[in-house]
Amino acid sequence: MKSFSPLGRAPLLAALAGLAALLTGLAPAATAEPAPWPTKPVRFIVPFPAGTATDLIARNVGQKLGDKWGQPVVVDNRPGAGGNLGTDIAAKAANDGYTILWGTVANSISPSLYSKLSYNFNTDFAPILLVAKLPLVLVANKTLPVHNLAQLTAHARAASIKLSFGSGGIGTSNHLAGEMFSSSTGAGMVHVPYKGTPAAYTDLMAGRIDMMFDNIVPAMGQIKSGQLKPIAVSSLKRSSALPDVPTVNESGIPGFEAVSWVGMLAPAGTPKPILDKIHQDVLAVLATPDVKERMASTGAELATGTPAEFEAFIRNETSKWAKAVKDSGAHAD
Repeated sequence: MKSFSPLGRAPLLAALAGLAALLTGLAPAATAEPAPWPTKPVRFIVPFPAGTATDLIARNVGQKLGDKWGQPVVVDNRPGAGGNLGTDIAAKAANDGYTILWGTVANSISPSLYSKLSYNFNTDFAPILLVAKLPLVLVANKTLPVHNLAQLTAHARAASIKLSFGSGGIGTSNHLAGEMFSSSTGAGMVHVPYKGTPAAYTDLMAGRIDMMFDNIVPAMGQIKSGQLKPIAVSSLKRSSALPDVPTVNESGIPGFEAVSWVGMLAPAGTPKPILDKIHQDVLAVLATPDVKERMASTGAELATGTPAEFEAFIRNETSKWAKAVKDSGAHAD
């Protein structure tokens, strides 16, 4: 049998090694795994003060997400200019998923209320999820001699001094709801704007103003304690949180509806896998029994859906509130 010497095998081994190297170079590169997210704290920008409806919901959801993600979720309250200050900060944040804006109905109002904004809500953000709708409740000072909408309307028309209603600021949903109500009753009530609803509550309970529309969430404490009287809710149907309180619609002003809402958005350009993860994880959090129970007890109605549905909802809301702003003559420039 013919044998091969080591020297004779060397050229063959070299050729095989070269072929292997060539084939390795032609092989497709392995698909890179996406970087894990999150690997650091996530910031929730809430463009309103602590204690408001948006703040309370953001904190409830944020606590659950922090447990799920294994990273802190920090609520960053940035109030000012009817929500525009915090929205502008979020619009200019890095689009890496670590900054999330809790948008509200104020973002649907601002485009018609302000002639110039430093951001474009439609193009500077990627909608993630409409989290909840929040009916407003009309609450009155406990010393006001009325107990229902008919009595309030009659008292407002007969009062020698015009009744006043507070709000969290010019152009906010509770301001425009108050203007819509004042116009519908023909009572010509006086609007008293504040820098956020907590300050308005202080004056309302002290009797310095007569009434105010606000989200049910922050109003529940004062209603349960008897410091404020609930007169009517602003949704077309009664709220499960206040089932014994009639709607404005059923109390003599047919078709009256003015609800608030909160949702989550990220700076435009945030990677879709991150947006998808946030969407899925928030849906899971909202489905947990304790969160559902907490939301229901405060009057917040869960309104989950897809990012595309949230985007369409924002367009419809922007159109609806533009009419309310025009009719009220409100402007904030």
